[in-house]
Amino acid sequence: MLRKLFIVSTLIFWLIVAGFWLADFLTLPKPVAPISVIAGLAEKTYSQAEIPSHNREDDCWIAIEGHVYDITPYLPDHPTEPEIIQPWCGKEATQAWLTKNKARPHSPRASQLLEKYRAGKWAE
Repeated sequence: MLRKLFIVSTLIFWLIVAGFWLADFLTLPKPVAPISVIAGLAEKTYSQAEIPSHNREDDCWIAIEGHVYDITPYLPDHPTEPEIIQPWCGKEATQAWLTKNKARPHSPRASQLLEKYRAGKWAE
């Protein structure tokens, strides 16, 4: 009797674990190309002088690894408080992106999500 209970409960446990894994896999965001790529247009290039003017919570642009991202619409949805990101608005933020929270990089899911907000290239 106990053996059957053990086998059944173990099976149920692994089915639940597999269900969570499958749900996570199916909800991964699909890579989104920037509008300029979809439209077949050349990506806009922003100079170093243009980015600092976008340094507020209601107009937040950041440069990461040679690309410019307008993350203004995402700030309210970010898992941390906006005060964590706001100091990087209007700046080159590659180091912050690569070493968030105790030097851990952002997840692949976050990288895919970031592409949705890409505005163009950054002329370093």
